[in-house]
Parts: sequence; C-alpha cells; structure tokens
Amino acid sequence: MRPNFENTAIAFELKSDSQLERAYFLFKMISKEPLVRIGTAVTNFAIKAHLPVEGLIRATVFDHFCGGVSEKDCLPIIDNMYGNGVYSILDYSAEGKEVDNQFDFTMEKTLEILDFVKEKDAMPFAVFKPTGFGRFKLFEKVSARKELTESEQAEWGRIVQRFEKVCQKAYNLDVALLIDAEESWMQDAADDLILDLMRKYNKKKAVVFNTFQMYRWDRMEYIKKIYGLATSEGFKIGAKVVRGAYMEKENDRAHENGYESPICKSKKDTDENYDAAIAFMMEHLEHFIIFAGTHNEQSSLKLVDLMEKNGVPSNDEHIWFGQLFGMSDHITYNLAAEGYNSVKYLPYGPVRDVMPYLIRRAEENTSVAGQTSRELALITKERKRRKLGDQ
Repeated sequence: MRPNFENTAIAFELKSDSQLERAYFLFKMISKEPLVRIGTAVTNFAIKAHLPVEGLIRATVFDHFCGGVSEKDCLPIIDNMYGNGVYSILDYSAEGKEVDNQFDFTMEKTLEILDFVKEKDAMPFAVFKPTGFGRFKLFEKVSARKELTESEQAEWGRIVQRFEKVCQKAYNLDVALLIDAEESWMQDAADDLILDLMRKYNKKKAVVFNTFQMYRWDRMEYIKKIYGLATSEGFKIGAKVVRGAYMEKENDRAHENGYESPICKSKKDTDENYDAAIAFMMEHLEHFIIFAGTHNEQSSLKLVDLMEKNGVPSNDEHIWFGQLFGMSDHITYNLAAEGYNSVKYLPYGPVRDVMPYLIRRAEENTSVAGQTSRELALITKERKRRKLGDQ
C-alpha cells in the first residue's frame, strides 16, 4: 500500500511536545540563510576558542540531529524507533581527522559497531566514510593517478588494510557495510578500492556497499559499467543511491580550476538521474541490493510504485529506504507503517568532533529548495493537531 506522507500523527509519534517545539524552533532558524551563516561562523569560532558552548549545542541542534555521544547513549533511541518499525544505522560522525592513530581509532569504532549490529536486530547495517580511514589529500592524489612517494605508498597500504579488515569482519559476521561517498576529486580512489572489495566479498550476497551520488552526471555510466563487471565476474552490487551533499563545494572548485563541473546542470536533471539509477537497478534486482537514501518524496513514491508494478513485497530484503535522523520523519515512519524497510542514519560522537557534520546538515537544509519549508509545514500541522486534542 502507498504510504501517506501527510500523516503527521505517525510521522511524529515518538516526539514529545517539547521535542516537537525544539524541531519547530530549529527549522525556523535553518530557514533563514543569513542566520545559518552567522550561526556557523560563531559556532566554529566558539569551538576553536574552547568556549563553553557544548551544553547549548547538545540541548539544541545536536540532540535533534544526533543520537548521542556514545553507542550506549543511542540505545534508547534505537529501541524506540524499532518499536515503530524503523531500523537504525549507527554512524560515528567525527570528521576532519588527519593522523594514523585517529584513523585507527575510527576503524576500531567501526569494528565495534559491527559486533553491535550482529547482536541487534534493530541495526541491519554498519557504515563508515573513506576519509575516516585515511587522509583526504592522499585519496585525492591516488584519484589523480599521481605517483606516490615511498612513505605515501606505505600510508596508502595502511588505508587499504583498514578497509580490508573492516570488510573481512563484516563478511565473517554476515553484516552489510555501507561506505559513504565524498567529494568527486577523491572518489575515484575510493571507488576502485570498494570495487575490489565487492569482487572479493559480494560473491553470494551484497556485504560491501558503495554510494552513488546521482547529482553527478557521470554516475549512471559508472553504475552500468560495474553492472557489466558484476554480471561477467559474478558478484553482487551493494548500492546506496543518494543525490549528494557537496554541491556548492563541487561547483566552486570546478569554477576555480577551470574544468566542467561534475554536478548536473539543474535540480530536474539530478532528479531524473537519481530516478533513472533506481529504475535501472530495479530492472536488474538479481544483481543489486538497493539502499535508497533520499529525502525526496516523489523518488520514494516512484520506488514504491516500481516495487508494486514488479510484484516486489514491501519488506523485500533487496530494497531499503533511508533518511537522516532529525529529518523527513514523514517519509521514514509512514513507509515503516506500510511495512517497507525504513532506516534512520543515526550520527553520534563527541559534540566537538561531530560539529562539521551538523554544520553541513544546516547548510544543506538552506540550500535544498523546499526541504526546510516542507519540514516546517509538517511540524506546524502536527502542533495544530496536538493543540486541537485530535488524537
């Protein structure tokens, strides 16, 4: 049955009145771009200057978009959401690390989460970012096919070992592992590495997932390319399909460096590219496991319709719908209410370390046309429903 994304009683059932009021306040703030820019600058300054702002951040934006500072912190939220049919993905979201011991720490965190996932039905996936395991600049250099120094070759070898160690454990535990995508100028190195890991670990089922950013006009060609490899070599493709989160950065860099932007020319082109990727994967579902990571209602409904048209049950293990914690509850919870595999990405980590992630969320909400106003409209609708006492 088609979900009703207007049903705010289902969407916000787990939010208390005070949490709903906080969400209303936050999205009101995010809707004003100058406030986001000023707030971002002030927050960055306060954190770098070690001013005591963590309590304020924790009580507002952090608690809305994050599960907590530790895995244990996140457990009540995970259990709560699972009670309403929504799965969780614990995402250790500390960013911007630059040295080996920090990369090893993130790897160990990911290994711990794999054990956690294995024991908890509410958590079907683990996840990590490539630059959680190695320096951005080195991914960039490898992507550009530049010759590495001897020390860089050794460093790259350690990155490959981290990927290998985590994927091997995911395979041993039979746990699916999502690997996020990042900026285009470092992504080729990650793509090549993940493709090799798919060849190794995805023979019988998709353990290793790559992420395809469909705001890039070249991604459809790449998806078809690895589909050809998968069919000839005999492996499954774990495919997390998203639009993408680095649009302004991508366009600015292309402009500054005088090359064609990898980003689609328009929002319409991006939407069509995303939907085309999903449709292609649905045509070849024997080779793909689809994780549709989108906050777009129309794309979600198109996938629902494709499933119905092809006789694919709502809870088929080949298809998952995912949204970020703190956003698009009307999509996640209404899909879950109709029996679809619905997942929330649940970021967590020390407040200071997670701030780059939170700032990106705020900036993304201001740059995506209609996202914040839609959230606000639904929250306003639910506030009115509760004040009317219409239970």
